Amino acid sequence: MRVRLQAIVLTLVAALVFGLGIPLALSVAASVQLDLFLDRLTDTSRFASLAQRPLVENRPDLIVDELHRYTEVYDVPVAIVDQDGEAVAGGPGEVGIELKDPVIASHLQQALAGRRSEPGPLLMPWNTEPLILAEPILIDGEVRGAVITVSSTAKARTELLWWWLLIAAGAVLAFGLALLVAVPVVRWILRPVRRLDDATGELVASVVSGREVKRVGETGGPPELRQLERSFDRMAASVDEALSAQRAFVADASHQLRNPLTALKIRLGNLDGHVDDDLAAADLEAAVVDARRLNQILDELLSLARAEASGGELVPVGLDEVVGARVADWTVVGAARDITLVATGLGGGLRVLTPARGLEVVLDALLDNALKFTEPGTEVRVDVTTADGKVDIAVRDHGPGLREDELDRAADRFWRSAAHQNVPGSGLGLAIVTEILARSDGSLRLGSPEGGGLQVTVTLPVVSP
Repeated sequence: MRVRLQAIVLTLVAALVFGLGIPLALSVAASVQLDLFLDRLTDTSRFASLAQRPLVENRPDLIVDELHRYTEVYDVPVAIVDQDGEAVAGGPGEVGIELKDPVIASHLQQALAGRRSEPGPLLMPWNTEPLILAEPILIDGEVRGAVITVSSTAKARTELLWWWLLIAAGAVLAFGLALLVAVPVVRWILRPVRRLDDATGELVASVVSGREVKRVGETGGPPELRQLERSFDRMAASVDEALSAQRAFVADASHQLRNPLTALKIRLGNLDGHVDDDLAAADLEAAVVDARRLNQILDELLSLARAEASGGELVPVGLDEVVGARVADWTVVGAARDITLVATGLGGGLRVLTPARGLEVVLDALLDNALKFTEPGTEVRVDVTTADGKVDIAVRDHGPGLREDELDRAADRFWRSAAHQNVPGSGLGLAIVTEILARSDGSLRLGSPEGGGLQVTVTLPVVSP
């Protein structure tokens, strides 16, 4: 944003400099051209007046010396022609004017027609064409001839070039001063924005990790941005209070719910064997099942809450150690259900960043689902592969799997497939995995492999050694 704002300011300054500099340069060119034109027009008109007597008396020698002296002093050739366009004084043999040249002949024709000279196109430093002026010689109101001067514009063009260089230097100086002023001004304007951006990142890390949220305070800048800083501080304080209240509620709820739930399970257990009526015994058994389910939901809700609060606190963990340990522990459960656990791709010594015990929670959730849904006599595979700085941990079972339209919903909280309602569970396992992966810059994808079942793949970035 700083670069864009500086570019906008400098663009406006450049437009202002060019908007003023170009008209000024053109005005200077017009002024230099007009000075040269008026100076040469005065001399040409004077020669037109002096040439009247030589033409009337047919004595060009009366003015030849004047023409020569003028040419020697000012290096401006002058020629006098009669009304037929023939040279009377001057000409190619004396002062170097080529009267047959089309441009010179055109000016002579206009002068012999009684028209006065005009300034012509605007003078430019790269235009090397000479200044040609032709004035009619009037005797008793009748055109009897013309005077023509051919002036070099080199001196005028050099003067104009110096003026333009001076204007360009002034433009560069103005642009440089604008740059020197724009940089600190833009920094002053954007200082609160940069501080707000930093504070936003700190806010996220603080609120999810339980640290106190740092206030931005007023760091200078325009009044509108200072007001935005104050508003941000009030918002951050409100968010901090709300999340603190939420954490307190989760902690209190977990404590308050666990005690009566534990007591309820104990009371239900004490009733076992003391209920004779078959209907009451069935109700007791259902109550025990519901208590276990409620306890499981409570445990997973607390796990989800801890996963949501673990962002920002990442630790490097050894992939081989964690995967190997979790597969070994769940192998015992699999053996009890006649299910084999197989792990491949270990031994690479890779490390990944996750919240504390995050990878263990992820693997426990995936292996629990795989063992819960797969058929006895089959196997659950855990395959570890690496590519492009990332590691994939794929857990594949041989259970009923999911339909294609159910794969995208499998990670939603409390969602369960209609075909699996008779399988114990709360529908929070994959939601917990997704939350932990989001904190670890990882991802989760589900697929239906060939041969049936479900494959859940976790992708995590590898930590550089």
